[in-house]
Amino acid sequence: MGEDTQDGSSAAVLLNEEERRMASVLAKKEEEKKRESHKQSLLKEKKRLTINNVARQWDLQQQRVASIATNEDRKDSDSPHDPCQLDGSTLSAFPEETGPLDSGLNNALQGLSVIDTYLVEVDGDTLSLYGSGALESLDRNWSVQTAGMITTVSFTFIEFDEIVQVLPKLKIKFPNSLHLKFKETNLVMLQQFNALAQLRRIDQLTIDPQGNPVVSFTLWKYYVLFRLSHFSMQKINGTEVTQNDMIMAERLFGILAHVASSELPQYRLISILGDARKKQFRYLLESKGKKPGISNEENNDSKRLVGENTNRATLNYTTRDFYNEKLEEIKEKKKFCKMYIEDLVKEATEINMKNEALQKLWPQMFIELVRDAVIEIRNKNSYMKLCLQQITDQK
Repeated sequence: MGEDTQDGSSAAVLLNEEERRMASVLAKKEEEKKRESHKQSLLKEKKRLTINNVARQWDLQQQRVASIATNEDRKDSDSPHDPCQLDGSTLSAFPEETGPLDSGLNNALQGLSVIDTYLVEVDGDTLSLYGSGALESLDRNWSVQTAGMITTVSFTFIEFDEIVQVLPKLKIKFPNSLHLKFKETNLVMLQQFNALAQLRRIDQLTIDPQGNPVVSFTLWKYYVLFRLSHFSMQKINGTEVTQNDMIMAERLFGILAHVASSELPQYRLISILGDARKKQFRYLLESKGKKPGISNEENNDSKRLVGENTNRATLNYTTRDFYNEKLEEIKEKKKFCKMYIEDLVKEATEINMKNEALQKLWPQMFIELVRDAVIEIRNKNSYMKLCLQQITDQK
């Protein structure tokens, strides 16, 4: 009986130890789960605050631009609006539902809205860039796996002219990117879409109406289809592109490319056509160097790349910064030419004045020269001696 009691006590002890061990494991798992949840909440809130800060910076920038434009139109205004004021309001770009955070999380998040001015996020096959500083991420050494996985690139709160500068990097870093998204990028005119022609391929294009006034144009989609027809785009703003859309685009804007190429100076036309030919030749070499088992999709891509109409190639886009640089260069050249012409006119005027003075003085000067010559040779012997003396002095 004693042995049974002892065995029962041992079993109870072992059972209690097992229960404690299981409870400890469960407690650790629960703690890890809470820690992970805490971390995710931290990251989510950091993302929200960063995006809001980027949006705030963007709003300030747009107000400054608007203020400058207003001041140029109203130079006689007494007190222009301060573009650095937000009228007491706090901008919320993406108002997400956020529950109450604990004190530790709040303390950890203090100051993020001041520090973080851009955000780079990879979510599945989508690369999202918020703020112009995010464009610098394209200079990173992206892993082959990550770079190949990206098929969608989203730009938010970035000037389109800044995006244009990195498009060559984009097609090199992410060769499989097929879908571009633009939100709050100041797409304001159809001409800006010309810049997208330098990409390798686009299957889908999404232009958010927010911050992109070009979407209010009735024919903007048709212009995109016309200018980027060599891409054979499949969707624009989520809507399937039909054959009728392509036909309509050609009818509406087909004459535009012809007019552009016919009005372009000869040297510019030769330069553009030369670049187009180089691009075609390069792609032909690339496709020729591939193995015979090349897929039909890659063949189609090659045809699309080579197929850009040379007339359409004359429809390009010059960014405002580049245009301003060229404008400054032209101004400097004009200034130099103006000064050069003024100097030539001044010199010509002085020569003309001297010539007029000479014409007035010449009759009297001629008489005096003849008189002096006659007086000088009047005595032949003395004149001969004088000439001989001058020859001797020269030796």
